[in-house]
Amino acid sequence: QVQLVESGGGLVQPGGSLRLSCATSGGIFSIYTMGWYRQAPGKQRELVAIITRGGSANYVDSVKGRFTISRDNAKNTVYLQMNNLKPEDTAVYYCNAYNLVVTTKYDYWGQGTQVTVSS
Repeated sequence: QVQLVESGGGLVQPGGSLRLSCATSGGIFSIYTMGWYRQAPGKQRELVAIITRGGSANYVDSVKGRFTISRDNAKNTVYLQMNNLKPEDTAVYYCNAYNLVVTTKYDYWGQGTQVTVSS
């Protein structure tokens, strides 16, 4: 069982920056594809960014050029650097660890961290 704990959320003004961290334990971090998702009030959870175990990253169009996902396998931690934040980035951000072994899916979530972008 993998445990994920997010941190780094908070209140920031438009144009500001935050860095989210997701510390993991209980598994082999390096084998998982790691992702950041977010859910705004009244909306479905959406994928923001993912990074494969090989280090390849992908982003939803709305955050390209502003957000950067990275991972430190030595620290079992994934990060989301968020720059030039906009009010529409306001949401609860969740960390996810995913792996598929043959037909068995391993899918773990953190408890979420609130990001509020407001003046």
